[in-house]
Amino acid sequence: MNSGDLAWVLISAALVWVMTPGLALFYGGLGERRNLLHTMFVPIMIIGIATLVWFVIGYSLAFGGSGSVIGNFKHLFMTNVSFTHSTKSLTIPDGAFVLFQGMFPIITAAIITGSVIGRVRIKAMLVFITLWLIFIYSPLAHMVWGGGLLAQLGAIDFAGGTVVHISSGVTGLVLALMIGHRHNDQHVPVRPSYVLIGGALLWVGWFGFNSGSALAANGTAVLALVNTWLASAVAVLTWGLAEYQWHKRVTLSGITSGGVAGLVAITPAAGFVDPWAAVIMGLLAGFVGFFGITFVKNSFGYDDTLDAFGIHGIGGTVGAILTGVFADKQVGGVAGLINGDASLVWKQLVAVLFTVAFAAIGTFLLAKITEIIAAPLRLTPEEESKGYDTLMHDLTVES
Repeated sequence: MNSGDLAWVLISAALVWVMTPGLALFYGGLGERRNLLHTMFVPIMIIGIATLVWFVIGYSLAFGGSGSVIGNFKHLFMTNVSFTHSTKSLTIPDGAFVLFQGMFPIITAAIITGSVIGRVRIKAMLVFITLWLIFIYSPLAHMVWGGGLLAQLGAIDFAGGTVVHISSGVTGLVLALMIGHRHNDQHVPVRPSYVLIGGALLWVGWFGFNSGSALAANGTAVLALVNTWLASAVAVLTWGLAEYQWHKRVTLSGITSGGVAGLVAITPAAGFVDPWAAVIMGLLAGFVGFFGITFVKNSFGYDDTLDAFGIHGIGGTVGAILTGVFADKQVGGVAGLINGDASLVWKQLVAVLFTVAFAAIGTFLLAKITEIIAAPLRLTPEEESKGYDTLMHDLTVES
């Protein structure tokens, strides 16, 4: 055991936890006024649900056993987890690993809500999220990080391009398509200050998200943090440039979203690429993120309320593929296209396509099951018009 490594992983776990309240503020600022409190309420509820699911069964399914698709039941209720030594050849106890990894399903599930908030029934959403964490997130985490199918293929994902961002973005898109458009989707961000504060919490938390994924206080952690810093900063600039060229204005909400787009894109590559590659990825991420929530969204006509798919789904896909291009064996131990090995690009592409298909099909099936066992997904037009702040929350007290 190494006390420095342990301290960094524990701090990183706390930083990743902060990302979900940050996302709640970020989404709240971007959303509709009639659902302001509700937009922030749902991610906080998910902290409770995702934590309990991880404790009961999620960790065991994600990191138990050596199956190709899913783990086993060895660690149900965190049994057979040591808090004093590691069984994973790490320098931190297994309990610290469980804690750090347990923060990821929380933020992943919270991201999904941005696609359909304000028109999905809360009971249905919470039941769906519970099922999704068990049957989609846990198997994906096992296949990528638990030695399963995609790891065996040779695909790499440093901190969650496939497991977190593509899965949540695609899930949000499928739900948005199933539920349909809002009856009134003409709105602008109501609280830009919330977007900034929430974005700042996300940004700081993301340093722990990516750098902590080194699972040690070492050179890889430093590299991941530097790359995260660079890619997000550059994406702010390119998003702002794209926004100005497209709309002849630059907004606070926009450039903050640009920073998030850069964070998403660098996530799968953070510990595998050189800083110059992180800058290129950030440059591309700002443009791709902006056009994902404008041109792509408008061209296909789907209603992704707060652009979970546009930023996380599309950005995660671009980041995962570019990881195959820029991965440097001298830096992260894996050779990519720049080292003359084009096979990693194909492995990354296969992992992306598999994740998209797995999340999309699984989401459709789980949504149908949710409607059978819980409630219809969609609010009635009258309920949607009133907004959940009126239907469920005491706006006069909580605001």
